[in-house]
Amino acid sequence: MTRTLAAQLTEKIDQTVTVSGWVNSRRDHGGLIFIDVRDHTGVIQLVIQPENAAAFTLAESLRDEYVITATGLLKNRADELKNPNLPTGAIEIVATELVLLNKSEPLPVATRDDGQQSNEELRLKYRYLDLRRPSMQHILKERARYNKFLRDYMEARDFTEVTTPILANSSPEGARDFLVPSRVHSGKFYALPQAPQQFKQLLMVGGISRYYQIATCFRDEDPRADRLYGDFYQLDLEMSFVDDGETVRSTMEPLIKHLVTDFAGKTLLSDSVPRIPYVEAMDRFGSDKPDLRFGMELIDLSAELATTEFGVFKNTLASGGIVKAICVKGGASLSRSQIDTFTATAKNEGAGGLAYLTYVDGEVKSPIAKFMTADELAAIKTKMGAGDGDAIFFGTDKRAMVNKVLGRLRSDFADHFNLKDPNVVALAWIVDFPFYEWDANNKKVDFGHNPFSMPRGGAEALAAATTDEEKLAVVADQYDMVMNGYEISSGAVRNHNPEVMYKAFGALGYSEAYVEAKFGAMLSAFKFGAPPHAGCAFGIDRIFMILTNQTNIREVVAFPKNGSGVDLMMSSPSMVEDAQLGELSLKIDK
Repeated sequence: MTRTLAAQLTEKIDQTVTVSGWVNSRRDHGGLIFIDVRDHTGVIQLVIQPENAAAFTLAESLRDEYVITATGLLKNRADELKNPNLPTGAIEIVATELVLLNKSEPLPVATRDDGQQSNEELRLKYRYLDLRRPSMQHILKERARYNKFLRDYMEARDFTEVTTPILANSSPEGARDFLVPSRVHSGKFYALPQAPQQFKQLLMVGGISRYYQIATCFRDEDPRADRLYGDFYQLDLEMSFVDDGETVRSTMEPLIKHLVTDFAGKTLLSDSVPRIPYVEAMDRFGSDKPDLRFGMELIDLSAELATTEFGVFKNTLASGGIVKAICVKGGASLSRSQIDTFTATAKNEGAGGLAYLTYVDGEVKSPIAKFMTADELAAIKTKMGAGDGDAIFFGTDKRAMVNKVLGRLRSDFADHFNLKDPNVVALAWIVDFPFYEWDANNKKVDFGHNPFSMPRGGAEALAAATTDEEKLAVVADQYDMVMNGYEISSGAVRNHNPEVMYKAFGALGYSEAYVEAKFGAMLSAFKFGAPPHAGCAFGIDRIFMILTNQTNIREVVAFPKNGSGVDLMMSSPSMVEDAQLGELSLKIDK
């Protein structure tokens, strides 16, 4: 089938052309019928006249989304009939021949970007129709250009693209595995990889100097607005003969900066990307993925309030807690009901309430002001840098809880006061993560990111950590990149020494036999001259979401599952036949 695309028509004025696509709209003006035909490049108007009887008769029966081919003479429109809102608004085709290729039933969802967008559940159920919308067509084209941008960068820096297995082994990497039962090996299971972690490290042992792939990863985690359920994509990479994280960071940082400026046309907050230790990030911003587009840092007021008689603060400080606060510029304009909403947020995060001070017409106003001395109020105002029209909100508890509560409020206040400029991108590297962390659910120390990272100080640091407190103080050469408050990359210098790996697991009570059973291939490989190596992985779905100003990650994927992890279009997950279960030696326990 030969056709001319809508975007190519301006080069063929006064020529006979053939176009094919979907009927975008049809208008019957009595003596003339106008049809807008849409293809993946744009829309062109057809004019069908009564003297072309066969074409006119067919045109009378056409409806939206019918698939047609039209042939006719491409003409300039009269000046008064031109549509400046369309790239093809100055031309039209006087159609002499129409061919109906396929009919369409009435549509259950909108296929136009005219403000009448259908709800998400319907859009996902009929995703093949939703994809016809020009905005979705644009997203998918941009996604292809984005992937090419990534590959071009990696290839230019001597990275070799290597695909790794999808059917792999189960390993403890922080999330639940998707398990695949084996028919041939009854009772045993494969796992879909949460990441190609072990395989890419084995590639380093195999002599691959620099590896990358756009890898499909699988994690059984609850979906949310910035995280897809089930499968997602990451730019995965590893570099051999690298023993420090800065080498990886300096190699990959330019890619993200170019994506921001050259691909997305946005502005970087700063050309230099700060390296912020994890502990500092939590203390200053209340988050290990801080949004740096605005200030509102968490300030410790414990020293200024050391002798306070205000009961809430006094009791917390006496029990070893702290008092911190954030200054919200313009916060005095908040209504009582708005403050109540923020208070509810604080309580949901674990706070007992939300104390505050406001500054109006040179006076401090607050239910708690009368419990504080003039010197305390002055010291708070000075340290917080508060002025007329501002508000100060307090957090008081153990340090971790205060950071968590104020970190959440910091982000919510920034949303309320429109401090998150979508055209500005703030990047940062968060470094020196804890090697271990406290697992509150199981009430024990567990790995922080993953067990394959190198602790700073190596085996000696692990051997010296005998108590839970000492283990939680061990730092790993792990690093995340954050973009506008989202984590977009995670990486580490890897543990390539079997003895260090034994000690890392041994500190949590795992035996050498357990480590060998779980990671036998890696341990065996590391005994044959494994080079030091390091790497990271970038969440490319999430980065693309940010760069295209989307707030829901499902908008940047062709066929996502819904917020409950269900594919409404394909009706999965679904039940399977008993015979299939029998082949796998499985039985459903109802």
